[in-house]
Amino acid sequence: MAMSAPSENCVSGAAGCCCTVDFPFSSANGSPEGKKEIVVAGSNFFARARPFLFGVGALLFAAGLLLPLQGPAELLVFAAAYLLWGNGVLLTAGRNIIRGSVFDENFLMSIATLGAFAIGEYPEGVAVMIFYQVGELLQGRAVERSRRSIRELMDIRPDYAHLRGTEGTTKVSPHLVRAGDIIEVRPGERVPLDGSVLDGSTTLDVSALTGESLPRDISPGDQVLSGSINQGGLISIKVSREYKESTVSRILSLVESAASRKAQTERFITRFARYYTPVVVAAAVLLALLPPLLLADQTFATWSYRALVFLVISCPCALVISIPLGFWGGIGGASRKGILVKGGNYLEALSNTGTVIFDKTGTLTQGSFRVHEILPTPGFTKRELLRCAASASRYSSHPVAVSVLRAWEEKEGRPGNGTTAAKTDAEKEHYKVLSFTEISGRGVKLLTPKGEVLMGNSRLLEQYGIPVQEEISGNRVYLAIGGKYAGSIKVEDVLREDTSTAVQALRNLGVRNIVMLTGDRKAVADRIGQKIGLDRVYSELLPHQKVEILERLQGEQKGKKKVAFVGDGINDAPALARADIGVAMGGIGSDAAVEAADVVLMTGEPSKLAEAISIARKTRGIVVQNVVLALSIKALVLFLGAAGLASLWEAVFADVGVALLAVLNAMRAMR
Repeated sequence: MAMSAPSENCVSGAAGCCCTVDFPFSSANGSPEGKKEIVVAGSNFFARARPFLFGVGALLFAAGLLLPLQGPAELLVFAAAYLLWGNGVLLTAGRNIIRGSVFDENFLMSIATLGAFAIGEYPEGVAVMIFYQVGELLQGRAVERSRRSIRELMDIRPDYAHLRGTEGTTKVSPHLVRAGDIIEVRPGERVPLDGSVLDGSTTLDVSALTGESLPRDISPGDQVLSGSINQGGLISIKVSREYKESTVSRILSLVESAASRKAQTERFITRFARYYTPVVVAAAVLLALLPPLLLADQTFATWSYRALVFLVISCPCALVISIPLGFWGGIGGASRKGILVKGGNYLEALSNTGTVIFDKTGTLTQGSFRVHEILPTPGFTKRELLRCAASASRYSSHPVAVSVLRAWEEKEGRPGNGTTAAKTDAEKEHYKVLSFTEISGRGVKLLTPKGEVLMGNSRLLEQYGIPVQEEISGNRVYLAIGGKYAGSIKVEDVLREDTSTAVQALRNLGVRNIVMLTGDRKAVADRIGQKIGLDRVYSELLPHQKVEILERLQGEQKGKKKVAFVGDGINDAPALARADIGVAMGGIGSDAAVEAADVVLMTGEPSKLAEAISIARKTRGIVVQNVVLALSIKALVLFLGAAGLASLWEAVFADVGVALLAVLNAMRAMR
């Protein structure tokens, strides 16, 4: 832990703060922000000369212990060793006192060790300072390791882009590329901006964005995200977003903004440190003065020593370092799994999730329709019905029409390329479209050489006096050919592959209330809810009605249980903002959803929510362990110090040793 005066960046933000921990993230323009080295306090000169000074100080300390020195000579040797080891602490304590910040660890260590010299305990005063500084160095290394692990996330920032122009390609900053420009990404390079592939095929490593370990194959027409790494050949990309709006820029912005959002446990430590340290300093003064004044045969030297021990133990460094470090570790570990958490407060809230509310389309389902079943009437074949529907779908952009056309292409032609295999001249003539009319809210009407074709909902056929000869359902499209009812095509919004897994994983974590809100028809919503085992399903909802139901469910929560809402679209933004924890499907979600959410699942997999809750609970468990560890050991040694059963050695262990143990424990959150 770095010993410095409390500042705006101080972890505890209080006068009682004894250390600061600032994590080195960069701003969007690449400049470092909030970066502060974890080093033993002192001037730049002493910092550079520290190894030499510590070495000389150690030799002097050894000489003082081994040589038969007495009187002024003994004091001189131990004082020199003390100054060489403790100069940084003394200087920082002095500066902090001048600035009006007295109660930090530098002050406590200075008073305790100087007090040891005042009562003639020279070796103990030097040994305590040496032990303290060694503990600081070890602790600094542990904190730096955790900072380095979290800082790895920042490596997704692209340094340059190859911009294609009339005279070839130019290497430029990603900030200078505009939407619509063409860039090239060479093998081994990081994709600098979001866009779609124009030329070339390759494999992309997207692990830094989504946590997926398997590479993703990319070909012309596919969308690519900035921050992924090209592992194959040269590709050309048409840029869809400028750098400030790109995926990598938004990820960095989300991670950076997390620093300002403290968890409830962190805020408790802030308040705790503000009052705790002054109280124990006052208690130490009373401990030094009252027993000699009120009790017979008690000396000021004995009780002053006990007060010094009491002071060293008192500073709550283990708490003010390890607790925020634990939450940062959890945020960093989640980010490597493709889960972005915007602050420690949201991570802590996730650990208390009691109800999860899912949007349907694009969240539990893929958001794209698929032909599920073709039901022709006697006299028509499945192939004829599908081909007729595909002919009508070529002139419509409706999602159902797109799914019908895709089904025909997959059956008869090359999947997804918009063309079909050549057929006989007679067949082509049969489905030649002479005219096309779109009937708003109902469907389409085609005129072919063989007659009129109607495709749409049941109301369209009823309008033309053609009865539907089966049960009417909201997820079917009906066709009539030549004035006769020809059958229907059933389409469905396909569930995501891991939807059922996600629901079961949430059950295993103890989430007992899993709800779906959707604007879809009741029959469709109920069928999906029953299929994946949801507790409640609310259908045919407008955006404001989703918020009303969410608020009602929030009112049903008991204790500290929280409500999480998972959505992906613009219409979900109000509910995402209102929920205790808003979770956006970042890989496919709209910008509005990502901005309104508190947690972003970069892979677009619902099952990542269960993983996020698991990480949050493990992180909170580590934080609670640190609180219990620090407070229990400090309370024990404070009592022993006041009773005269603990020396300065035990006092330093209770301070630096416990802080080091807590930091090492907090580092587990990153894994």
